[in-house]
Amino acid sequence: MSFRPRVAAALPGGADSSPTVQSMNLVSLGYRTDLALLQGGGSAVEDRGDHLVVRSDHNPTHWWGNFLLLARVPAPEDSAVWLDRFAATFPQAAHVTLGFDGTRGRVEDLAWFSERGFNAEAQTVMTATKVHRPRHFNAEAVCRRLETDDDWAQSVEVRMRCDDRFVDRASHRGFVVAKAATNRKLVEAGRGAWFGAFLDGRLVSQMGLVSAGPGLARFQSVETEPEFRRRGLAGSLVHHASEYGFDTLGAGTLVMVADPAYFAIDLYRAVGFAAGESQLQVERAPTGSMR
Repeated sequence: MSFRPRVAAALPGGADSSPTVQSMNLVSLGYRTDLALLQGGGSAVEDRGDHLVVRSDHNPTHWWGNFLLLARVPAPEDSAVWLDRFAATFPQAAHVTLGFDGTRGRVEDLAWFSERGFNAEAQTVMTATKVHRPRHFNAEAVCRRLETDDDWAQSVEVRMRCDDRFVDRASHRGFVVAKAATNRKLVEAGRGAWFGAFLDGRLVSQMGLVSAGPGLARFQSVETEPEFRRRGLAGSLVHHASEYGFDTLGAGTLVMVADPAYFAIDLYRAVGFAAGESQLQVERAPTGSMR
């Protein structure tokens, strides 16, 4: 299987610029929208025939901004070759991340990797062509777009509080700050918006929604601070952002990628999203970086 075009470079910012990812021979809606957002944020995608190289030089510690996307899950006897290819492509990387194109698959298909210490996942790709207000709607919070420097600074802090897995907090903060800068770049280029649910001026839940090709918009980083979860905040914010996606971005289909084992998938269903595909991936964190 060959991917096309041969090289898809990072795109310049701008409200009228749109990624060319949809012209590649990718079948996964999850990865097609992933790559569209990465390109829009300054990442480069190179077609090497049997795999894609995704590179984010502006944020080298972004694991899923620096990875290989294979045409399919390799046979066990061919799998070790891909670890060598990753190392050759990203010689400075302390992580290893591999994605696999396709629309169906199970974690069991990735057994060769999980047996060697990789975190193997089969994420659920969900879509919606219309949404409805969730039953557990939170009317207390103010749902709005992030706009000010303070809003974006709070976005960093929410991300840090939501993910406490990392032992090296300083290094993780560097990644989070760089990712927030990329998110803001996408917003200021007119590609989408970042939304927050605020309680008494404090950002407690956030997510992004960005154009990802003709008729498509993709949700990013849906997260709520632990002490504020199960209060309807994320579902209410998804509903608010979805209306923006349909009305302002002109999307006909909204895309969400979710962990099928995590409770948040139910709140996406409650707003109107339905599962359609499975997205396979494996990652190995840098030694000693996570609890």
